[in-house]
Amino acid sequence: MRNMRSRRPAAALSAALAATLTTGACTAGALGGGAASGTLAAGVDCVRVVDSGTGKKTDVCLPLAPEQDRVDRGTPVFSRPTAVTNPLHPSSEIQQVIYGGQVDGKPFRTEFTLLPDIKTVTVNGEQVRARTLQYMAFSDGRIHEVALDWFAQADDGSVWYLGEDVFNYENGVVADTGGTWLAGKTGPAAMIMPNEPKTGDVYRPENVPEVVFEEVTVKAVGQTVPGPYGPVKGAMTVTELHMDGTREDKVFAPGYGEFSTGRPGADLEAVSLAVPTDVTPGPVPAELTALSTSVRAAHAGATDASVAKVRAAWDMYRAADRVPQLLTQQMDRDLDSLTAAVKARDAVLVRGAVLRVAQNDLDLHVRYEPLATVEADRMELWARQSTLDSAARDAGAIAGDVTSLELTWDRVRHDTDSARADRIDASLRALRDAADRKDASLAHQAAAGLTSALAG
Repeated sequence: MRNMRSRRPAAALSAALAATLTTGACTAGALGGGAASGTLAAGVDCVRVVDSGTGKKTDVCLPLAPEQDRVDRGTPVFSRPTAVTNPLHPSSEIQQVIYGGQVDGKPFRTEFTLLPDIKTVTVNGEQVRARTLQYMAFSDGRIHEVALDWFAQADDGSVWYLGEDVFNYENGVVADTGGTWLAGKTGPAAMIMPNEPKTGDVYRPENVPEVVFEEVTVKAVGQTVPGPYGPVKGAMTVTELHMDGTREDKVFAPGYGEFSTGRPGADLEAVSLAVPTDVTPGPVPAELTALSTSVRAAHAGATDASVAKVRAAWDMYRAADRVPQLLTQQMDRDLDSLTAAVKARDAVLVRGAVLRVAQNDLDLHVRYEPLATVEADRMELWARQSTLDSAARDAGAIAGDVTSLELTWDRVRHDTDSARADRIDASLRALRDAADRKDASLAHQAAAGLTSALAG
């Protein structure tokens, strides 16, 4: 998974920019994030800083690590590339990781999901089959960014990043595709995880200067970090240099891959829980079932009474079961926001807060139920949300709802019988057509049809 800051440049950049390092003399000026100052000698590679306000390159060089520290300079060999089992980047073994946190002062949540699709990418003249993972990020509960990432494991156990399709959203629609790249076309394949990383190792998970660029330096290995349900051993901490000259800390952990980005109290994206790492056998706790029942009722109609029932059910569940700290913080925050919005009779804030509460509730089910079951419930959630948003005649929200439905459907369609899948496909097309027309009345009808198709 890529971090939320470097995924989206401030302005869309052309994929036709140079795919290799710019060679020549350039001056390193004063920068935030620990940049050095001085003049580089002619013939030294210079990756130019990209201004975070304009998206344009400057005359300043990034403070790169010494070339001799890099461990990604070799030519990878791919014999079984789709078996991505590196403990710190187990892309073919993790079905889904849920992340939470905050970015720019708003609740931020991510679903990072393994798809069944295999993409073939040309790497050094070789056709390499890569695993596809879907990154789906929500800001304030609404679709913010989507990416399809492609990873392959080399024979030595290192994992390579072969590109991504990026879609950045504003008000429910695609604003730009900045950050999109593909190995062999836009730039080279890039190592995203060494086989056995050591302190001081340096590698570049993205290496297309002025389009996407990151340089990672390993700070420590063999760490123990607090996981969702207890300590996780064997973690690694790194610092990551971005195109704009800033740095960001990250943690990677076995069973999760990327574990956290940023820091508490500031921008943060950290693991809430993962499948299958945090799955436990046994039935859904009765207290969680009661919470979900109350959440659905509040989603259908948030009132002082219905929200009070959610809060009471949440307190009972939290007292009866182990709940990851991050999810506890998020549910408390979102319930407080929902309570305040209902009291203020602010319909817009109510729709956003009750959506986030419902998302949190379904995340808790990932521990106990098959992922396909939770994904089906997420489809129903977004269908209900599209009914609410169409009744409010919120065109941007409706468009975002449809996108969230389509992307979730991409994850489960292959597990759905053909006749039912065809009905859902037709209902989704009708809802998409209504959203594109910005016809709220038609969207309301289509949402009802989709709800029926999902229930059927």
